[in-house]
Amino acid sequence: MAIDYDKLMSLKAVGQEFQYGDRETMLYALGVGFGRDPLNEKELPFVYESGLKTVPTQATVIAWGAGAMRDSGINYLMVVHGEQKLTLHKPLPSAAKISVDSSVLGAWDKGKDKGAIIVTESVIKDKASGDKLCTLQSTIFARGDGGFGGPREGAPEPHKLPERAPDLTVEADTRPDQALLYRLSGDRNPLHADPQFAKAAGFPKPILHGLCTYGTCCRAIISSEICNYDPTIITGFDVRFSSPVFPGETVLVDIWKDGNIASFRARLKERDVTVINNGKCTLKA
Repeated sequence: MAIDYDKLMSLKAVGQEFQYGDRETMLYALGVGFGRDPLNEKELPFVYESGLKTVPTQATVIAWGAGAMRDSGINYLMVVHGEQKLTLHKPLPSAAKISVDSSVLGAWDKGKDKGAIIVTESVIKDKASGDKLCTLQSTIFARGDGGFGGPREGAPEPHKLPERAPDLTVEADTRPDQALLYRLSGDRNPLHADPQFAKAAGFPKPILHGLCTYGTCCRAIISSEICNYDPTIITGFDVRFSSPVFPGETVLVDIWKDGNIASFRARLKERDVTVINNGKCTLKA
């Protein structure tokens, strides 16, 4: 069934309510690799409730399941997460009751055999005050839904990386059980846990969640000289997903620093593969 463009663009979900606490905040940090060394006093505040710090990319899981796409009619078996953007209006608290408003920002038709690009937005607010905490924009590539007659031009362009050599490269490991830990923050897709399901999907074994790789890149930047373990200076975190990571592989994050923008990409130490591209980490000016 083809996408109904007008219906798709009208989809909204307003006032969805969620809450999270310090348990979820520490679990997320462990899920993206903080706390490997429990004696590392710079990382301990991310996984210990005394003076707890929040990883900015936790914003992508605090309202897991929210969204406006339930009646979109797209073929979810053919959907790939293409890009993720995050804008932080203030540092993310370690615990909050939140309200979420979601909508579809745009849909672009790449052609009958080429799929569709759909961009959705979720604005997350503190329930008590009504203040905006963060805004998420997610781009999906619906491979089986092209040819619906929507616009062909105007889809968002990715951030361009500098052409010079990276200013620094940070190594961030993942554990063989990383996906099993990360999935407890929300995404229970069996592709990341069940070996037989992964093989049926064309992979030799379960793959790491793209948003776990996203959070791992954030961990790398937080631990680098860019942030020196201060997550509150990050106000934006945007990426384009390129290729999956297998749990246990090592992510190498190449970083370019220009003013308050840290551009980055992620590649693998074990394989010649770029897994995240066109990364843009915005810092407090």
